[in-house]
Amino acid sequence: MVAALVNLIQVFPPSSLSAARDDQGAAVAAMRNGFARALVPYYPVAGRVAPSGLVVDCTGEGIWFVDAAARCALADVDDLDSCPLLIPAELLLPLPPAGEKLDGFILMVQATRFTCGGYAVGITFSHAVFDGQSAAQFLRTVGELARGFPGPSVVPVWDRDAFPDPPTSPPPQHLTEFKFVTQVADISAESIARVKDEFKSSTGEGCSTFDAVTAVVFKCRAQALAEAFPDDAEVGVGFAAGTRHLLRGVLPAVDGYYGSCVYLACFTRTSRAVREAALAELVGAVRVAKDAVAPRFVDWMRGGVGHYTVPLDYSTVILSDWSRLGFDEVDYGLGVPGYVFPFDDQANFVGMLYYVRPPAPRRGGIRVVLRCVEEQHAAVFAAELAKFA
Repeated sequence: MVAALVNLIQVFPPSSLSAARDDQGAAVAAMRNGFARALVPYYPVAGRVAPSGLVVDCTGEGIWFVDAAARCALADVDDLDSCPLLIPAELLLPLPPAGEKLDGFILMVQATRFTCGGYAVGITFSHAVFDGQSAAQFLRTVGELARGFPGPSVVPVWDRDAFPDPPTSPPPQHLTEFKFVTQVADISAESIARVKDEFKSSTGEGCSTFDAVTAVVFKCRAQALAEAFPDDAEVGVGFAAGTRHLLRGVLPAVDGYYGSCVYLACFTRTSRAVREAALAELVGAVRVAKDAVAPRFVDWMRGGVGHYTVPLDYSTVILSDWSRLGFDEVDYGLGVPGYVFPFDDQANFVGMLYYVRPPAPRRGGIRVVLRCVEEQHAAVFAAELAKFA
């Protein structure tokens, strides 16, 4: 069994670097030392995921770290801010050592220096061990130790044995491989504010940026897929909700816990209902799905059937909000990243999208990285999303 791997790329422009450190060629050495030091308190990360995918063998083999160099400046590849990328993302991500497979690796890193002095740091981590929040926590610790901190500001918590055994998961679904295309869309702060105002006007309540953006993306995708599904076909959105706050009293300590700790929520509507619904109505549907997470998760932990069976087909899109996880707050001594984005071009069995912060200095709003429609629907999807740019 191969654990699901997540890829991300952090882009550090040359303006964020310390010139003195860069001249000494010590930036990557300090980063590497930060990872080495972090593996002491985070000792399981230096191990391997067992073939079952359910156990970490604390072998102490360490992580795989690659020091690489590009023959161009970041500006030559549009600061890695174009879609498609002007350089193959595979060149920016770490590959396992010769003769070894990805099976079992918990974390791999590649630091690529560009001729301008900027860097791209490619991270591959195992979702069986980390979720986004805990991976970001680990990388922030690496940054602290790379910058000379005596220890992590957040003490890591493992304590996997404190979890009760959850009920058996539903049997795997038959999977169909799709030819998803990668797209990027920026949802402006003004559009988000407008959707929030519409919801407040109709309900008297406030809503989050997540609620507003999810309503926009759900409606735009339904518009793009109008010809792909009959009016009465169910289309849905699934999203990973953090559940650490629900583990107080289960774990000895929740702060610092760095395991994968998310619960998949989902809501569906008919294709016609989504296309014709006001955005405020869809915001309400997102909020209802979020409110259902806590009781369903608690029921599931107690052995109930509170989990969702999410159809993994073209009707469904799974989203992940990276805009507040902290990947863009990691400072290895290079300053904070100007841009962080996922790379998942191998995820072709269910539509995926990620919310990230737009590249500096164009802060404000939310950037959505999408792989959730095939080529014949991509142009309409882009046109619908552009209405909210």
